[in-house]
Amino acid sequence: MNIVVLCGGLSTEREISFISGTKVCGALRRKGHRAVLVDMYMGLEEMGEDVIADPGQLFDNLPELKEVSFDGLTPDLERVRSERKFKSPSLFGRGVLEICTKADVVFVALHGLNGEDGRLQATFDLLGIPYTGSGHLGAAIGMDKIMTKQMVAPQGVNTPKWNSYTGVTEADIPRMMEENDVPCVVKTPTGGSSVGVYIIKDKNEFESALKNVLEYGSDVLIEQFIEGREFTNAVLKGKALPSVEIVPVEGGYDYKNKYNADGADHICPGRLSDDLAKKMGEMALKVHETLELRTYSRSDFIVDANDNIYFLEVNTLPGMTPTSLVPQEAGVVGIEYDDLCQLIVEDALDKWRRRYTTDSDIQSTK
Repeated sequence: MNIVVLCGGLSTEREISFISGTKVCGALRRKGHRAVLVDMYMGLEEMGEDVIADPGQLFDNLPELKEVSFDGLTPDLERVRSERKFKSPSLFGRGVLEICTKADVVFVALHGLNGEDGRLQATFDLLGIPYTGSGHLGAAIGMDKIMTKQMVAPQGVNTPKWNSYTGVTEADIPRMMEENDVPCVVKTPTGGSSVGVYIIKDKNEFESALKNVLEYGSDVLIEQFIEGREFTNAVLKGKALPSVEIVPVEGGYDYKNKYNADGADHICPGRLSDDLAKKMGEMALKVHETLELRTYSRSDFIVDANDNIYFLEVNTLPGMTPTSLVPQEAGVVGIEYDDLCQLIVEDALDKWRRRYTTDSDIQSTK
């Protein structure tokens, strides 16, 4: 099978996406597929005009996969823009859509905006390109923490109290500080990997945190701070997997600690009673179903000292790096990494076939 593993892109999680994509591509090759790793933003421009003219040749002559290391720093997106030779406002690099149309399926290994927010999925829907993960609507809602809360809270999913603000300017900061108590958590609602998240325990930190969040956009989410243990719980093909308890070695579970092998201890299954573990799994499944997500997702939670479970956010394209949590949860129930990647591909194709199979197609097979 010809598979494009789409990674990179133009996002603060660009480097993490490369790590996920490289690992997925290797797994799919070991499964016997002709898998090609493609940077959504840079495209095929470094491979020459002959490849751009006929990108399908890459499936017959697979480019070498290179190891990707993680330096713990968020990428400089302005530098990334300046390094692209293809000077265009398009988020697709040269040859990307062309090679995707020649693939049997695209494994979406992108993280963050411009990949996980539904716009890529909508483009592929319009072009008739099969892809892994959730559809455009579920991805778009799941990427926005405010919309996600508005969707799942009425369904009985417990979430910290929150206030949301749109079109914020610095002139609004004094009012926002008056309307919210400390401690609290200030977030950009469309960020990922803990980028643009600030835990405020001192009123003096509030103003600078709000100004920092405005660097990511004009929408701001301010949540009640919940002291407790961190957990995540994945859903795979309609079933909740065992949870993972996340214990950061030093500091919080920030961007650096998430993807550094020594940044946190992961305990799977998490240290929960059977009743709490069941309840968390049910909440993760409720979020997955409410947003109509597809194949897999991963929801993050906090459990306080009184065993109250609070849903924080959902990831519609969970990471697939060596330290990522969904592969760990799948491994506990006997699904190895390579098999997990194969399962994601198979489920995507199965749902794609059912979506685009007409009644006449069904009749012709009888």
